[in-house]
Amino acid sequence: QVQVVESGGGLVQTGGSLRLSCAASGRTFSMYAMGWFRQTSGKEREFVAGINWSGGSAYYADSVKGRFTISRVNAKNTVYLQMNSLKPEDTGVYYCAGPLGPSWQFGDTTAYTGSWGQGTQVTVSS
Repeated sequence: QVQVVESGGGLVQTGGSLRLSCAASGRTFSMYAMGWFRQTSGKEREFVAGINWSGGSAYYADSVKGRFTISRVNAKNTVYLQMNSLKPEDTGVYYCAGPLGPSWQFGDTTAYTGSWGQGTQVTVSS
């Protein structure tokens, strides 16, 4: 498990954009796949996007594919989630987590089994 602090959430209009940041700690950060998950009110936490150790491979949930982009800068121990064309259904608390198990490559929510941080709230108004 990597210690993380998420930031960048906020209130935006439908069609707007946000960039979430995940500041991680640990000397071995660059060895792990990392991911973003989200939890909408009344629903279970779900996988949003994952990225491998180098940033060369990524996988997205169908609901965000083509709109969200995950990236990382290992030298800064940081993972990003660029969110474009936001919709009201994207509203929720977004969490960064890692390391992920291999099933992240298939969009498996259970790829992460550790504890969760505070997350960052994203609200998209219609």
